[in-house]
Amino acid sequence: MSVYLKNILKHKALNGWGLFALISLPMSAFIIAEILRTNLSTGEGLSHMIGYSVRWAVPFIYLVIAASSVRILFPGPFSTWWLKNRKYIGLCFAAGMAWQGLFIFIISTFTRDYYFNEIYLFRDELEGTIGYLFLVAMVVTSFHFGRKHINSEQWKLIQKSGVYFLWAYPFSVYWWNLFYYPTLDGAEVPRLLDYVFYWAGFAAFAVRIAAWGKQRHMKSSSAGAAISPVVKLLGGALILAGLVASATGKTWREPVSGLFTAPDFSEEMVNWLPFWPLEPFLPLLVIGLGTFVFTHYGAENEQVSANI
Repeated sequence: MSVYLKNILKHKALNGWGLFALISLPMSAFIIAEILRTNLSTGEGLSHMIGYSVRWAVPFIYLVIAASSVRILFPGPFSTWWLKNRKYIGLCFAAGMAWQGLFIFIISTFTRDYYFNEIYLFRDELEGTIGYLFLVAMVVTSFHFGRKHINSEQWKLIQKSGVYFLWAYPFSVYWWNLFYYPTLDGAEVPRLLDYVFYWAGFAAFAVRIAAWGKQRHMKSSSAGAAISPVVKLLGGALILAGLVASATGKTWREPVSGLFTAPDFSEEMVNWLPFWPLEPFLPLLVIGLGTFVFTHYGAENEQVSANI
């Protein structure tokens, strides 16, 4: 079965530009078909297309952020193929976001009253603009003509920072849909799609934490280090607490937000700092802390830097 899978995954249609075409062309076809069914002369129609196009793009940024970690956790033909084609999966995300960018340009240029009265919010504008700047930088430096102007450390900084930010934006949107908004655009939320995209985004980052923990564990184990059962129990409890918190945002969001924004400087930062005060990401931070504790073997000079 493994040999058969390897042979399939070697097909040129499933690799490189063939894979990009296989995904991006049908994606564009569906978006064009939706355009033909939508009245683009209205702000409502353009707003619908903004949401429709980004829903095509979101799964691919999740696949990008999970690629290297899945390879660490589950080495094999499929995860190797996935990591090998991460660049082209990322370009599929860029293609979907290019459609969204087009609709944003149209709605902000030709239906300005609707855009500024119904859609525009400075915080969202700030996060979205930063996201597009990262996306452009990542695409340009994915090719030789762009990468040749920067060194390897700068390239890693652009790519890693960009992929984190571009994952964080849709993930946080669907977190808010699940745990804050009773209605959105006149419709009841959360919807099934909100659950799917939230938990997919959560899983995509959770596997990164798990891969990091696996590498820490393997390095410490190979060095013959021992772990305290008490420390291990504490780490497991933190991981469990993070998992519970990831599904119960409605119960803790309001008091935690109030606590974090109580200082005047923090309340002001809400308007300027993307994602602040980080409510959607707190469960993952707790899981990350628990993983650190669970795999902490007491080696003072231990340093594990996972290439994920």
